[in-house]
Amino acid sequence: MTTSFPGSFPPSFTGSMAAHRPLDGVRVLTLVGDDYEDLELWYPKLRIEEAGGHVTVAGMLAGRTYRGKHGYPCPSDASLADMEAADFHGIVIPGGWMPDALRRDPKVLSVVRDFASQGRLVAAICHGGWIPISAGVYRGVRVTGSPGIKDDLINAGAIWSDEPVVVDRHFVSSRRPADLPAFMAAVCDVLAGVAAT
Repeated sequence: MTTSFPGSFPPSFTGSMAAHRPLDGVRVLTLVGDDYEDLELWYPKLRIEEAGGHVTVAGMLAGRTYRGKHGYPCPSDASLADMEAADFHGIVIPGGWMPDALRRDPKVLSVVRDFASQGRLVAAICHGGWIPISAGVYRGVRVTGSPGIKDDLINAGAIWSDEPVVVDRHFVSSRRPADLPAFMAAVCDVLAGVAAT
């Protein structure tokens, strides 16, 4: 006799979920700081974990809880000072006002440059594009982002396109929270390709 609990999944469902984990073994870095865009951090984090990947949330201080623009808390797993691109398959940069603060940190810019030069995923949504702009990695890259940073992207040498998601090699970008489904489909595709090699 099988016992069922409210809210539990039938064995066939949990078995099929375990079998479909295309990001098993994939490690992704994401950034956190005060005034991050809540959905743009949590949706990618949970989606990557759901697909079997591991997400490290790094902030200026390890173990600190940061508040999103809408008040949602996010604790950091690690300090940005300790992060190295070689330890991850990619980076996902959420928007909000956080990127404007973090792009002033030389370590953040160095890590993003390393992800880009090593051909690892560099994904940014909304105002997250400010960090790759300041890192100098968008020159000649097709991107999108919040319309509010369109001029910044163009002035950084990026090729602007107003689309829900733009993929240019290992660079993935989107405009706003409403684009998250398309953004994460592209992020997962790029990461799955990395995991297969």
